[in-house]
Amino acid sequence: MRWLAVALLLVIGLLQHPLWLGKGGWLRVWDVDRQLQQQKEINRSLEMRNAGLDAEARDLKQGYDAIEERARFELGMIKRNEVFIQIPDRPRTGQATLPPTGDAAAAPGKP
Repeated sequence: MRWLAVALLLVIGLLQHPLWLGKGGWLRVWDVDRQLQQQKEINRSLEMRNAGLDAEARDLKQGYDAIEERARFELGMIKRNEVFIQIPDRPRTGQATLPPTGDAAAAPGKP
């Protein structure tokens, strides 16, 4: 009787092996499902990027305002009879170099 129970457990184990570890087993299904979810997220982000590029392309085809804006900011376009004024950024505090004071200002060789 004991051998029969062991044999039946062995048969059940052999039948379960392909279900869990085989080529089309549950572990493989879970792994493929995880890969599918990752690819869907990548596809969503690429679809959003493509939609933005499509909107930009339509805007460039339909109106000259977008073309002019791009030419101004990327290529530095200036229209005729237009004055270009450039305001430099202020240096951040602590980055400005100040002339040395005190002992550091003294010329080398002088005590």
